[in-house]
Amino acid sequence: MAPEIALRAAVPGEADALAEVSRRAFDSDLGLSGSPGPGGPPGYDDPGWQHRMMRAGDYWVIVADGAPVGGAIVFDAGGGSYELGRIFVDPAVMRRGIGTRAVALLEERYPDAARWILDTPEWNARTGAFYERIGFTRYGSLTLEDGTRLTLYEKRADRLF
Repeated sequence: MAPEIALRAAVPGEADALAEVSRRAFDSDLGLSGSPGPGGPPGYDDPGWQHRMMRAGDYWVIVADGAPVGGAIVFDAGGGSYELGRIFVDPAVMRRGIGTRAVALLEERYPDAARWILDTPEWNARTGAFYERIGFTRYGSLTLEDGTRLTLYEKRADRLF
């Protein structure tokens, strides 16, 4: 049976726990082909960064069957566009439809969204496949100063859940 999924606003006292879940989620990518090694996106394991993101955007806790299992950060990119700046699910509960349902709930929370955008490392085929499975399409790429190549994705309003 699929878990019951909900979103709720993150609060500052959860920064440590969210950083730990984020660390586990992003560190689970280490075994994937092409992984550059230990590490994740900026601030992924830093409680201070998690706390700052609660002020900078809409930071949602992903709850499965009443327990926090992940997080998602949404930024208003203007002009009806929203950026899914980050989404992560504890690897202990991955592949149970939690991420898919969480994205659908986010889309419901932002009914004025005409377009969703996000990026993911080019080497991470797992996340790319996930985003494509839920309706995102590639629209470009970007190379960061450190040489990391990102694939850019978008989802238009006519393809939302």
